[in-house]
Amino acid sequence: MGHGDPEIQRALRSVSLDDKYDGGSGVAYLSGTQALVRLLLNQGERDRRAGLRTGGFVSGYRGSPLSGLDQALWGAQARLEARDIRFQPAINEDLAATACWGTQQLALFPEEARVDGVFALWYGKGPGVDRSGDALKHGNGAGTSRLGGVLVLAADDHTAKSSTFGHQSEQALVAAFIPVLYPSSVQEYLDLGVHGWAMSRHSGLWVGMKCVSDVVETTAVADVDPQRVTVKLPDAGEAPPLDLHIRWPDVWAEQEPRIVRHKLPAALDYCRANGLNTIALKTASSRLGIVCAGKSYNDVREALRLLGWTDAQAAERGVAVLKLGMVWPLEPQIVRAFASGLDELLVVEEKRPLIEQQLKDELYADAVEGRKAIRISGKSRGGIGGEWSVGAEERLLRSDYELTPPEIAAAIAQRLGLPVNAFEADPRALAHGVPAVPAAVRKPYFCSGCPHNTSTVVPEGSRAMAGIGCHYMANWMDRDTKAYTHMGAEGVPWIAQRLFSTRRHIFVNLGDGTYFHSGSLAIRQAVAADACVTYKVLFNDAVAMTGGQPVEGQLTVSRISEQVAAEGVRRIAVVSDDIGKYRDAGTRFAAGTTVHERGELDRVQRELAAFEGVSVLIYDQTCASEKRRRRKRGTYPDPAIRYVINPEVCEGCGDCSVKSNCLSVEPLETELGRKRRINQSSCNKDFSCAQGFCPSFVAVKGGKLRSSPSRSDVLAWEPPPEPVVPELDGTCGILVNGVGGTGVVTIGSLIGMAAHLSHRGCSVLDMAGLAQKGGAVWSHVQLAPTQSAILSSRIASAQADVLIGCDLVVSAHPDSLARLREGRTRAVVNLDVAPTSEFVKNADWKLPTQALKAALEKACGADVQWLKAQEAATWALGDAIYANLVMLGFVCCRRRRSNARSNSTGSRSRRTSRRSGSAAGGRTTRRACSPR
Repeated sequence: MGHGDPEIQRALRSVSLDDKYDGGSGVAYLSGTQALVRLLLNQGERDRRAGLRTGGFVSGYRGSPLSGLDQALWGAQARLEARDIRFQPAINEDLAATACWGTQQLALFPEEARVDGVFALWYGKGPGVDRSGDALKHGNGAGTSRLGGVLVLAADDHTAKSSTFGHQSEQALVAAFIPVLYPSSVQEYLDLGVHGWAMSRHSGLWVGMKCVSDVVETTAVADVDPQRVTVKLPDAGEAPPLDLHIRWPDVWAEQEPRIVRHKLPAALDYCRANGLNTIALKTASSRLGIVCAGKSYNDVREALRLLGWTDAQAAERGVAVLKLGMVWPLEPQIVRAFASGLDELLVVEEKRPLIEQQLKDELYADAVEGRKAIRISGKSRGGIGGEWSVGAEERLLRSDYELTPPEIAAAIAQRLGLPVNAFEADPRALAHGVPAVPAAVRKPYFCSGCPHNTSTVVPEGSRAMAGIGCHYMANWMDRDTKAYTHMGAEGVPWIAQRLFSTRRHIFVNLGDGTYFHSGSLAIRQAVAADACVTYKVLFNDAVAMTGGQPVEGQLTVSRISEQVAAEGVRRIAVVSDDIGKYRDAGTRFAAGTTVHERGELDRVQRELAAFEGVSVLIYDQTCASEKRRRRKRGTYPDPAIRYVINPEVCEGCGDCSVKSNCLSVEPLETELGRKRRINQSSCNKDFSCAQGFCPSFVAVKGGKLRSSPSRSDVLAWEPPPEPVVPELDGTCGILVNGVGGTGVVTIGSLIGMAAHLSHRGCSVLDMAGLAQKGGAVWSHVQLAPTQSAILSSRIASAQADVLIGCDLVVSAHPDSLARLREGRTRAVVNLDVAPTSEFVKNADWKLPTQALKAALEKACGADVQWLKAQEAATWALGDAIYANLVMLGFVCCRRRRSNARSNSTGSRSRRTSRRSGSAAGGRTTRRACSPR
């Protein structure tokens, strides 16, 4: 169907990108993060329709998997403020929690309140939950207002993919007496969120909601009607016997008994009345009951599918499923109703056993009193003894990492005493351990032109310590940087370490965002201890690690100098790539501050290392990615100069890589050996690569990159064949992968929106985190005839139908290979490969292309198409940045051609094998994009 097709035109007219926030009812295509914004709008609308005059408040601190929530809130700010919902970013998480407490205290001053109540939303990553424990306990102990309520979003990174430690926040919330809801889908963020505030108002408790990447970073179709959820308050006979809401005066010693004796029972009453926990599957013949929640519920459903069972077939084998919406406290009535008649309960939950322990606590008395004892398995195998009675290798489901559908399927089959026939054809699907080491790895690295490429270098013989931020990656670079701390304690380990060390001084890297969050206290501690240390405050004008957000408040280089001087720091230096801006702006620094060009960095650091006491070096250079964004918007200067390397002069010494540590300096293979070139598509004009004395560097002033073909040329091209849209009789898994920051997520978004326009079910899970900094990124796209047919957002082992491999290295990574299967997966892989960070560290490093290709061909068989996408994009569009879109277009065209071919797998494989050699060449690729 082309754009002139009436059906597409109707779909385009009926769907808008603003549906996620503006649509009054019906469905919209939105991410879990966007659903949280919509949740605020829905709650405000529900209150308005109920005749209430309420306001809303949001505060927290960014962190994966909620790293983009603040950006989404800023994007919807006009809509939110029109409904009196205010977003106030906090400088750290515990102050945000305290601010949310303040919204509930407004009820204590009715004569001052202009609203009936304020519903508040707090958000923070797992470490933020930890550091906010005191504020969360105090706020929850005080309680909520009758028409207010507080929802606590705990963002957990179970596998430490974007964290320095894996997190599970339920135990911290339990310690604060905060009930925990666990959504399993984008839809449930909308539904359970409404219930969360209603429960908070009913019980007087703050209510937690767990957020994990597989759910909150998924984009899917959801019903956004504000009135979709019907709230049922418990019967009058179950009503709280006394006022459970915030009060003044309040007796501290009475708050905990009030929570335990009245508030938590009220939350359980609400959970039961509104059916937050549901029996998803059970029959009279059920024997094995599976208890799960959130992501694990989706994984259980996918595990049953991998075993080849429909719900009816699972029931025939004696399987029952209890889906929990509230994992703590565990509502006992539905537990007993579900357990009745069963022989065993299998608890499927990631990390520490919260649900399993509650089940054992609830059902223990049955065995003691002689009633039928139900075996409970999960972390244990259901035998005598607890979790720690057996070794980790003997546990049924591991407790120190995420769980996968194949693991869960194997556990279900084992508990039923069945052979695992579903996986005999692909033993990788049962692998529990770490996969084999890949031939090459796409490791996260500093962006091209990143200030940290220069700022994290220390003088020879010195040592540095890292902290939280992009600069943490210096730990795996040639930067003499070792060890780190949690956020806000940067350098503090040295205060004790120095007392027992022969070293007298170290450098400590401290990002400007972390400095403002809590890191300034570390400097205060160092001054109080009179430690010999130099703090390098890396001022890059953005919180680059989570998306380029501005630092909260009005933080400037001059203010940092004044603040640290007020703390007692006696030696302060500022180093910048542009010191002229200080003179032009009349900038005033703290007394005694010296200002230097970045070329003086080594000399300045040596001077500071010799200083006795605490010194501070403020390195001022704007984030490279943020420069690129601002230049596109026309809000940042764009130097009319580009550097190129003359290959006739270049000797391939690699000094430019040493000077710049930049990924845009790439190898160029010639007849005379390896030279260097600058990738103009990714270059951010830092120019540090030209700091050496190399005659091969040529400065092109006033020149521009070759543009794409003119519009008249493009119109003369023959239109590509329209792809045939297949009928879906089940789910179709499309795995998109590539290099972080190159548009991999965009490809998934385009496919997902196209599916939404076609009225198909779809989900898109983006897995990036720290990998967005030039590392490996995956987008799991699931398509189905209906939304309900999609059971899990992540493509399981050996279940990918299509691989769009925008990068050869990431395509051959074990996380990709494990999802491919010969005879099922069809792959298109880009052969134009940007060098990995290994090339920066090793000038002689070579990409093991043949080994990577062999790994993919082994996984997919002959059904792999190779394409030089960067070459095609540069030739046709003038910029390699469009390579991933070229990949998507090529896949669509291949779909049309494949439909014209025989359905015979053997003949298709043979033809693909014969074509694969020529398809890798430039001429074949150009023909696919050529107007000819």
